[in-house]
Amino acid sequence: MCGIAGYVTTEPAPESRAVLERMTDTIRHRGPDDSGYYQDAWASLGHRRLSIIDVAGGHQPMCNEDGAAWIVFNGEIFNHASLRPALEQGGHRYVTRCDTETVLHAYEQYGPDCVKLFRGMFAFAVWDREKRRLFCARDRLGKKPLYYFWDGRTFVFASEIKAILAHPAVSPRFEEGLLPEYLAFGYTSEERTMFSGVRKLMPGHHLVLDLNAAQPEPQIRQYWEIPPPAPGDTQSAAGWIQECRERLEETVRMRLMSDVPLGVFLSGGLDSSAIAAIMKRLSGGAVKTFSVGYEEAAFSELGYARQVAEAIGSEHHQVVVSMTGFFNALPRLVWHEDEPITWPSSVSLYFVSELASRQVKVVLTGEGSDEMFGGYARYRFFQVNQRLLRYYGILPASWRRGVRGWIASTGLLSANVRRKLQHTFIGRDDSFESLYLDNFYSAFPNAAPAAYANFLRYWQQTEGWDPLARLLYTDQKTYLVELLMKQDQMSMAASIESRVPFLDHEFVEFSTRVPARLKIRDGAGKFVVKKAVEGLLPKEIVYRRKMGFPTPLRQWLLEGRAQRLFDWLQDPDGLVAAYVERPKLEDLLRRQQASTEDAADRIWRLLNLQIWGDVFLTGRRERVWDGLLVESAHAGRP
Repeated sequence: MCGIAGYVTTEPAPESRAVLERMTDTIRHRGPDDSGYYQDAWASLGHRRLSIIDVAGGHQPMCNEDGAAWIVFNGEIFNHASLRPALEQGGHRYVTRCDTETVLHAYEQYGPDCVKLFRGMFAFAVWDREKRRLFCARDRLGKKPLYYFWDGRTFVFASEIKAILAHPAVSPRFEEGLLPEYLAFGYTSEERTMFSGVRKLMPGHHLVLDLNAAQPEPQIRQYWEIPPPAPGDTQSAAGWIQECRERLEETVRMRLMSDVPLGVFLSGGLDSSAIAAIMKRLSGGAVKTFSVGYEEAAFSELGYARQVAEAIGSEHHQVVVSMTGFFNALPRLVWHEDEPITWPSSVSLYFVSELASRQVKVVLTGEGSDEMFGGYARYRFFQVNQRLLRYYGILPASWRRGVRGWIASTGLLSANVRRKLQHTFIGRDDSFESLYLDNFYSAFPNAAPAAYANFLRYWQQTEGWDPLARLLYTDQKTYLVELLMKQDQMSMAASIESRVPFLDHEFVEFSTRVPARLKIRDGAGKFVVKKAVEGLLPKEIVYRRKMGFPTPLRQWLLEGRAQRLFDWLQDPDGLVAAYVERPKLEDLLRRQQASTEDAADRIWRLLNLQIWGDVFLTGRRERVWDGLLVESAHAGRP
């Protein structure tokens, strides 16, 4: 696992090692073990290495036999050893055991189609010096990030945006058009980022920039797509369950490939517990598990994690996060994530990553299962709301509008009861935006149409699919991409590699063939996964209620210490002041403090926007760098 950075120019330029070093030094946390550089008149490639495979021989940038092609690579190709014999028979000569060399030789042999051979997670760039052509690619699901900037003269790329900002051709500017989507979802789901001119190469895509073209321009192509649901039910329930178990064991086994110690992030929920149990069986030795929780016991899953650790016999470790530790870490973690942090759980993920990094270099995690097998409650609630709305919709529209208005404004109901009713068909209109997006995603309901445009594009292009398949597909193309970015950035902030067995692309393709009846059954999701791992874990773990890595944010914002956050959020010189009217912000905070409304999600969005502005745009990073709850700020450096 590594960090990559580089740039190419349409006109030859003197080598500037200082720029390249500045870019790679910015992401040193991604690869503290080694660094390397390649430069010629047209291209500069830089690399930071976290040594996992062939620790002694995997230095990058790496070249082919005659030095005509150079690669910088981030990720792991789990089937690289099986690809090697055919490449050697094709005349390619290996000098290392690492997967990077297989990627380079495969590109030489097959061109852009090489990416279709790889099973793993990756983002890489290959520079063909003789053809003056740059090829970049990102894995199918988006487990490894790749960002780029292009102004018609200079193409800059990197694993993290901050490395691109270190290039003199790039200045940090706010992409204001994305503000509605950010406020609604907390992230942006298209290729644009919050930085104007900086884009992300989308999952399952590759890019070619040919400097010999009359008018060089990045050519982006999609090479993989999530398959549509398979027609018909091809086997019995027992057959699907058995295939799920076998495929899950296979994908975990592949991800045990390492020359350094591995561990597991263990929440105590179904997915991470199943991976830990399979890993324990396959490894035959001690397995290290790592968990994170909070001082507030109602929001902590540490007890469940310990129960699993005892059941499988792992060597277990845990860390407890306090409100002070959480908010003091937040500014530096926004710097690591490059954009405002979407979910409070990202902060906790960093703390457990830092804990694990003291003992291992690689961890397996449970991300992806919910988005493949219907694990989130919102899938079930949406379908129930739709069914009941068919009957409720018989009533006059004016009467239904009146009920919605009463629920939203009455003082006869507590804020908690109003919130629950507003999640039902009684408190919603019958549009998809209201029933699903406003209901389960948007912190600011009734957002501008631009906020939902990208999500709706994926939803609309799957018209005719099974309803559950449509929901899963749209989440896999939007929500999951951001979730994986969080997983990558927060783990790499602690210099640790995370692997996600559920998101092996062949396992994802398998999931699209599993019928909906085996995903959600009797009001519960992930039925086929639960049945597949029943023999591995205690039933009380397999079938316990999902907590979903909760954070006590709402409770923290009711404490007296939160006033410091509110005061800082209302700073007239901050980024938020330019986009939010002061009286409306004051009223929102007042309602939160008085417990008349739960505004935690909206405050979280605005808080992160304010931090992001100070860290990257306003030149006031040092003001918040030491934390939001410290008595005084002190200058610091990342």
